[in-house]
Amino acid sequence: MAYHSGYGVHANLLTLQGSVQRSLPLRSPQEPPGSKHRARAAPDPPPLFDDTSGGYSSQPGGYPVPGADVAFNVNHLFGDPMANVAMAYGSSIASHGKDMVHKELHRFVSVNKLKYFFAVDTAYVAKKLGLLVFPYTHQNWEVQYSRDVPLPPRQDLNAPDLYIPTMAFITYVLLAGMALGIQKRFSPEVLGLCASTALVWIVLEVLALLLGVYLATVRSDLSTFHLLAYSGYKYVGMILSVLTGLLFGSDGYYVALAWTSSALMYFIVRSLRTAALGPDSMGDPAPRQRLQLYLTLGAAAFQPLIIYWLTFHLVR
Repeated sequence: MAYHSGYGVHANLLTLQGSVQRSLPLRSPQEPPGSKHRARAAPDPPPLFDDTSGGYSSQPGGYPVPGADVAFNVNHLFGDPMANVAMAYGSSIASHGKDMVHKELHRFVSVNKLKYFFAVDTAYVAKKLGLLVFPYTHQNWEVQYSRDVPLPPRQDLNAPDLYIPTMAFITYVLLAGMALGIQKRFSPEVLGLCASTALVWIVLEVLALLLGVYLATVRSDLSTFHLLAYSGYKYVGMILSVLTGLLFGSDGYYVALAWTSSALMYFIVRSLRTAALGPDSMGDPAPRQRLQLYLTLGAAAFQPLIIYWLTFHLVR
């Protein structure tokens, strides 16, 4: 058995040596060993894929293509994948929440009453956004009526609506996701917490206003939808503050926060006092009127605190 094993190994070695000799290039006897006329080796096959692990394609010498690093930095700046993912996830959360809200509203709320607050057009939205940002020159704050029925928002600029608060909330969630992605702090849990916190705050605010209206015995047509609309207008100021902070840093954020907060406070006071609380409460006793005034001022003063609490962590 040992003899046959050794003989088999010897035969394999002889076969390997013969194959190696046949693979070597042939050389004529007259050709000196150091001659330059060597057999030309077959070129290596080109790679299937270019090596782009460094962020750019390379030249044959291993040097980067001129200007490739600049293009890579620009694309990285304007196409941050984390920011794109954050915005996409924020859009899905906003769409899912919108569908859930619509489903629940159809169960517990009259759709005909709700349609009034969404009866808007492009002209109304543009004018109302301008009124929210700069309300100081507006003169007439009375809600217009036609046969004891309030006109829809597209016919009356002073009428509250729910279209702007709804769209502003969705935009706020998208902007929050983008801000978190730019700061490399995005995660589904953080964005979900941000959106749910904004919803919880506005629900608590509306409940507090309803309780205050009940305790102050306000006699008006003020409903939950009216309070939800006035409370939801703060999202416009939140969007402007965060967007200014992302563009100009913390200094721009605080300037925009101060402006939007003061404008919203003025808007809330004039709207609630004149349009909602004013007409039906002129004949009330003086103590009750003072209580209603304090309720209006308290609701207005609470707006800057909520705006700051929901936006300061998005700007760094």
